[in-house]
This record gives sequence, structure tokens and C-alpha cells, in this order.
Amino acid sequence: MDRPNLPLNGLRAFEVAARQGSFTRAAIELRVTQAAVSQQIQRLEDLLGHRLFTRASTGLILTDIGAALHPVLTRTFDEMGEALDRFQGGRYRETLHLGVVTTFATGWLIPRLPAFETAHPGISLRIFTHNNRIDIAKEGLHMAIRFGDRSAWPWLEAEALTEAPLTPLCAPELLPRLRVPQDLVGQRLLRSYRGDEWEAWFAAAGAICPPLEGPVLDSSVAMAELAAAGLGVALLPAPMFVRQLKSGALVRPFATEVGAGRYWLTWPRGKTLTPAMEQVRDWLTGGVDRAPPQDAPSPSAR
Repeated sequence: MDRPNLPLNGLRAFEVAARQGSFTRAAIELRVTQAAVSQQIQRLEDLLGHRLFTRASTGLILTDIGAALHPVLTRTFDEMGEALDRFQGGRYRETLHLGVVTTFATGWLIPRLPAFETAHPGISLRIFTHNNRIDIAKEGLHMAIRFGDRSAWPWLEAEALTEAPLTPLCAPELLPRLRVPQDLVGQRLLRSYRGDEWEAWFAAAGAICPPLEGPVLDSSVAMAELAAAGLGVALLPAPMFVRQLKSGALVRPFATEVGAGRYWLTWPRGKTLTPAMEQVRDWLTGGVDRAPPQDAPSPSAR
């Protein structure tokens, strides 16, 4: 097929601007000026004889021509990038960009990366942490690990990794004050953006939930740090905080748990899995629920 004068710079600028929804964000990703992005897209529009965007107060809106062209370019640039990544460093390696919710990254994945790298020397796994709000396409990821309910991402493929029931964790100096669940009344109860978790836990424990006040956090890791500092009691997935439980930085005052969702491995619906994606999926789905015995927390729960 003849490919005369393919306007690669313009096509790339258009693909990024359409994905980001903004010339400004496209310029940041491409490391050029906003004016350069605008000029490259203008030249592409002149060449095609069609407008690709219309501007609105909410950002860029693709025209029908732009909407038809964008997915083709995204798929093509992804495939080109993946092919080139495999030959970096003088040997064949496949690079996989994996987004991981921070709690799972610090509590399970990162300590096991050396074992993964030993078992899969042909994969360069690049980890990008997030707070459960992630757009795989916009972030340039291949897959992402999330926490929640499967129905929250109907546009994605998803495979369950492990359940993550929540239970109160706190600093050891608070433990003598917490004999029964109702003793939590009067303590600062650290809250996540999922606002109904404490109510659900108190109901499971057969106690009345007190009025909830104070800051709302979007990171379980941050809540764990506050709890370890004695600044409150956090409702957390205990298996993701084994290190803190084993060291005594955190203790578990009660055995009651409440389900709040699972960790899921997700990727774009309809995307053909590369060999690296298949191997990462198989490693995660085969290993998350079979943690080494020494990783199991010694319960202080009543």
C-alpha cells in the first residue's frame, strides 16, 4: 500500500488531543507548546479537508470525521508503541503499563515484584498507582487493578482477584479502650469517600453507628498512617496491611468484618490480550488468594 507523506506529527497531535479532550493537556503529554498542537491539527484538517473538532465550554468535541478517525489512530499508535517497547535495551522485552490502586500496590503487589521479575524476565512491568479513579486509555495503561463492585465498570473486561473485607484497625495504645464495638463511640472514626462503610460495619457488629464527622480521605494508605499515629480508627482491608499488623504499628481490636467489594484486574473491552497481559493476568489471578503463610497477620481481634 502506498503511503505518501503521512502527516505523522499531525495524526499524533490529533490522537492525543482527542483522548485528552484538550489542546493544553495534549501539549503536556507531547512536551510541546499548545500552539504547536493547534498548528499540527490545523495542517491535518487542511490536508483532509474536514474539521476534526468543535470547541465547547466543556472542552473539545469530535466531529463525525474525527470520531471515525480517532479509534483507528489510537489502536495503531498503541500497537506501534508496544512493538517498539519490546526491543528496548538490545533484547526482546514486552512492556506492560499497569495501574494499581495504592492500597493493593503497597499491601500485596510491590513486595512480590522481585519474584515476578525472576519468573518473567521478558516482561518489563511498569506500575502507576492511583486512587481507584482511573481512565485506562487517557493514562496510557494496558490494564488497571481497581477496588469495588464489578457493575461499576460495564465498559471494561474485569477479572476478580480477591475480596477485601473491612475491619477496624488502630494504634496499639487504643486497644485497651476498645473492649466491645460500642466502645468506638467517642473515637475519631476515619472515613473514606465510600460513605456507608462504617454504618455497614456497625450493623454487622450488632451496634449503633455514631454520627460521623471529620475529614473524608480517598486513600486507605493515608487512613492507615493516621491510625498508626493514634489519630483515629480506620476501617481497612486487614490483608493489605499485614506488614503493619506484624510490626505492631496497627492492631485489630475486633473480629467483625464487612464486605465492601473486591480487587479487580480490568482492561479495555474487546482488546486482544498480548502475551505479557496474559501472563500478568494469570500470575495475579493465581496468586493473590494464596499468600505465603508468613504473611498472615497474627490476629489481636476479639
